[in-house]
Amino acid sequence: MAALLPATVPATAADGERLKVIGYVMDGPTLPPISAHKLDAINFAFALVDPQGEVYLPGATAAASLAGLTALRRENPGLKVLVSIGGWGADHFSEAALTPEARARFADSAVRLLREHGLDGIDIDWEYPTLPGPGISHRPEDRENFSLMLDDVRARLDALGREHGRHYLLTIAAADGEAARGLELARIAGVLDWINLMTYDFYGSLGPTTGHHAALDRSLLAPADGRTTVQAVDEFLAAGVPPGKLNVGVAFYGREFAEVEPAHRGVHQPYGRYVDALPWRELRGLDGRDGYVRHWDAEAQAPYLWNADSRRFVTYDDPQSLAAKAAFVRERGLGGMMYWEHRHDAGDELLDALRTGLDAAPATPTREASR
Repeated sequence: MAALLPATVPATAADGERLKVIGYVMDGPTLPPISAHKLDAINFAFALVDPQGEVYLPGATAAASLAGLTALRRENPGLKVLVSIGGWGADHFSEAALTPEARARFADSAVRLLREHGLDGIDIDWEYPTLPGPGISHRPEDRENFSLMLDDVRARLDALGREHGRHYLLTIAAADGEAARGLELARIAGVLDWINLMTYDFYGSLGPTTGHHAALDRSLLAPADGRTTVQAVDEFLAAGVPPGKLNVGVAFYGREFAEVEPAHRGVHQPYGRYVDALPWRELRGLDGRDGYVRHWDAEAQAPYLWNADSRRFVTYDDPQSLAAKAAFVRERGLGGMMYWEHRHDAGDELLDALRTGLDAAPATPTREASR
């Protein structure tokens, strides 16, 4: 076990900087309130890739949203503002990475967008190289081609950095398991500033049972190959990603299942119908209302709601589970934490849990730290 810092000393990453809190915020008619001083980076979601392989901002409000995000530097001069390219269902990455000419178009247009809007970096959220996702183009060559695409973007960012005497960030969002096999992790880690691990959506509408969709560790009821945050981090570290370049992702939303078999209060049980994703601002008031009761899975370090009358099960993150994940991040020497998505919070309740959990090391070891 690594030595634990006194409770009054802020935890820091290996480079001496404070552990990062990185948020994603989606475009909209107006930006939500954002406490910039609590954040180290914020990613605008999303820019897209057109059929010709060029990066562009969709919609009428994206430029104004980016301007609003860069204006947050008045409150926090150290805040990094990035544009995230992609998201679930975003297409045309495979073609944009296919040839040297296509990669050049992508890189040039991405960096041009960064310059036009005064941004600090580019985040690429290709979900996922080599995989069809919800019907996007894909090919086996995506694995190597994505590495080459990142090389090209990094080269252009470095050239721009030399011009302006600064460093521009290049990051990606990535997932574990099958999705990670489409990445040359050891190779791309050298050109990336960090990787935002999407350690959520482990259970949802595509699976046959309920489960903790953002579990830190494995529930006693979970299958041996069940996905968890610990398993995902171990996978990326084993592949050669430095721990300081990994940020654990957390969910500011939950997932609800209906017609759930009642054994074990609905945990890891077959269900009849997937209901929806619910933002934290709606979830936070459900405990004790209309038959919903909160429970805690000590092995998974995850909360859940069970409604015995309606046989509904809700899996989510809350301040307690975020504190456990922050302790894990500190103990494993990771870079920080990322969350999706800012509009789902309620009065900074979850953001405050992240910031507090990362900034103050515990006075005594946690269960996770004692392994």
